[in-house]
Amino acid sequence: MNLPIIAYGNPILKQKCSKTEGNTPEIQKLIDDMWDSMENANGCGLSSSQIGNPLQLFIVDSQIIYENLDMEDQILYFEKNDKGIKETFINARIIYSSEETWHDYEGCLSIPGLSQKVERPWKITIEYLDRDFMMQNKTFSGLTARIIQHEYDHTLGILYTDHLKPLTKKMMESKLKKISHGNITVKYPMKFL
Repeated sequence: MNLPIIAYGNPILKQKCSKTEGNTPEIQKLIDDMWDSMENANGCGLSSSQIGNPLQLFIVDSQIIYENLDMEDQILYFEKNDKGIKETFINARIIYSSEETWHDYEGCLSIPGLSQKVERPWKITIEYLDRDFMMQNKTFSGLTARIIQHEYDHTLGILYTDHLKPLTKKMMESKLKKISHGNITVKYPMKFL
């Protein structure tokens, strides 16, 4: 089911998410709904808090980006033999972040039409349960690591705007206010204050 994305300004987006308890039919349906909602919005990541369910659960599809980049950009954003992932992350915990960082633009389905450069570690190692509730411990880099970190932040109640310098955020203030009040046009369903 295609669910509306919660817009910037809703307190649920600033809430620290609860652990996902057990592999239930409801959780599997929620995951299906998240994939439907993200794909409908042409996104590459979505946290369950963005559809009003504050659980430590998010999905990432960096494959779609890899497939739509030219070869030069694939080399820039992905390491050799990395063609992106399509993965569900449950109760995730980043256990390593590289000292090497990089800046790139990030957007968010909850903050449509805006993007800013955010500094992130190039490489991370993350422990998580996959969709089958099997424990995983994997290392990701480049754009895949960036998307994971962005979605992981959502489970902590952190938005990419929280990483910005105060002046940059101040300059975005009026646009953020418009988004929170629904004074924007979007091509996917959204839920405003």
